[in-house]
Amino acid sequence: MLSAFAKMFRMPWFLFAFVVAILMVTAVVWKGDPYTIALDNMLSPPSADYLLGTDELGRDLLTRLMSGATLSVYVGFCVLMLAGVIGTVVGVVSGWFGGWVDMLLMRVTDIFLSFPGVLIAICFAALTAPDVKNVIFALGLMGWVSFARLARVQTMAVKKQEYIQAARLSGVSGFVIVLFYVLPNIAAPLIVESVFTIAGAMLSEAGLSFLGIGVQPPEASLGAMLREGARYMLMAPHLVVVPGVTLMLLVFTLNLVGDKLRDKLDKANLQK
Repeated sequence: MLSAFAKMFRMPWFLFAFVVAILMVTAVVWKGDPYTIALDNMLSPPSADYLLGTDELGRDLLTRLMSGATLSVYVGFCVLMLAGVIGTVVGVVSGWFGGWVDMLLMRVTDIFLSFPGVLIAICFAALTAPDVKNVIFALGLMGWVSFARLARVQTMAVKKQEYIQAARLSGVSGFVIVLFYVLPNIAAPLIVESVFTIAGAMLSEAGLSFLGIGVQPPEASLGAMLREGARYMLMAPHLVVVPGVTLMLLVFTLNLVGDKLRDKLDKANLQK
């Protein structure tokens, strides 16, 4: 029993799910308020009352950490939904129709690729009101390109298969073929890309918040916590270490999940 439990902990997907579940449950059970200011407890080190200490305004760092980590996961999944839907639709349409449709959509994709993705997100976030919704939209603008290129390549390969030709000869409409034949067969690599997209979105959100154009105070964000704690690094290093390590663990476990999925898919393709 113990060996099976230990084996589960070695699985990266389980580790990520376990970390997220702990954060969610603790955020519900923990009675702290991430916005309560107590200047008499400012920059307190970890103690029995404040397990991870307090920040420069005396706010409970553990509560703010849970709130910031939850926000990062939320932003990551929202960016995935936005970028994944847009990119997959563009890529499938481009790969299925080909011709001038493919050329037009790919030229638009090349335009987005010609600019650094983070620069596009920074420009958009700077031109709009800095809040969570605009951060998600800005990151979605730079995340759909990878889905589009991947979906296009996979669709072009799948549409040449014999079962697709048989469905066409049977009179099945193109929409039904794409929906029930193409999408299920290109889903696997898109799922792998989705995992890396979530990790990248979490890092980008933290970067935007660190620069001051992402999530705004008093909302808790791992990037904003790093920015605020950097000014007190010598007096209270826990203000930087705690959110930094948390962000690293979340992204690291997600990357492990993506690598594991990719290895499984490569083995499955070789067995075919």
